[in-house]
Amino acid sequence: MVVDKNTTSSNALEQFVILAKSAKGAACTELVKQALDAPGVYVFGELLDNANILELADTHKIYFNTLNLFAYGTYKDYLANWQEFIELSPAQTKKLQHLTIVTLATKSKCIAYELLLQELGIKNVRDLEDLIIEAIYADIIHGKLDQKNSQLEVDYAIGRDIRPEDINVIVNCLQDWCQACGKVLGCVEAQIRRADTEKNNAVLRQLDIEQEIINIKKTLKTQLQERSDGSDEVMVVDSREAAPSGDKGKKGPKASKGKHTTKFWSKS
Repeated sequence: MVVDKNTTSSNALEQFVILAKSAKGAACTELVKQALDAPGVYVFGELLDNANILELADTHKIYFNTLNLFAYGTYKDYLANWQEFIELSPAQTKKLQHLTIVTLATKSKCIAYELLLQELGIKNVRDLEDLIIEAIYADIIHGKLDQKNSQLEVDYAIGRDIRPEDINVIVNCLQDWCQACGKVLGCVEAQIRRADTEKNNAVLRQLDIEQEIINIKKTLKTQLQERSDGSDEVMVVDSREAAPSGDKGKKGPKASKGKHTTKFWSKS
């Protein structure tokens, strides 16, 4: 059975969402740190929607910024504006780096080591590969290390939280995809109709050929029958004509013989 990692992550976050309903001030900031440290929690949208968490934007801004960073940002964003966030623990740092790999995987399925080193703030390839292997074992991404070409080949990555302003972009992408699918479907249906027409024409041609064969057979049979009947008539006529001719030929010698027998010689 295949388990949806995003569903698992949402279930892991649920306990923090429940606790946030009653947490205020410092308790709420501690809850944020626990959620960021918790293994298996990689989506934070539901927690950000909580009213008490939203209050942190006014009372404890760096905690609110850090939660937003883990929901939408990357490790490079943290390095560029580290003063706006809380100091990350080793576990939090590694989680943010894993989420950064996920973000890069949404843009390209083959990620160069050079780009990963820059985005993750790592100095050597050995540490980079160790981090990637940990992400694979954590089921955050599926893929393999292509050491020959110095790149990460990604087959699957979990989904991250979506910024509200990005929803329209996603909707437009889905609409474009639907339109493209509609065009493909139209082409397929046109090909099916063409194939059906050609099939029907082929069936009709086959029926015409079969009927023509039947007609030819009938014609040949009739011609053979007529020739057979004509041959029989010729044979009957020939036999009738041959019989009188034979009788007349037989009477000839008898008449000649009679003439010789009736002739007399006188004595002198």
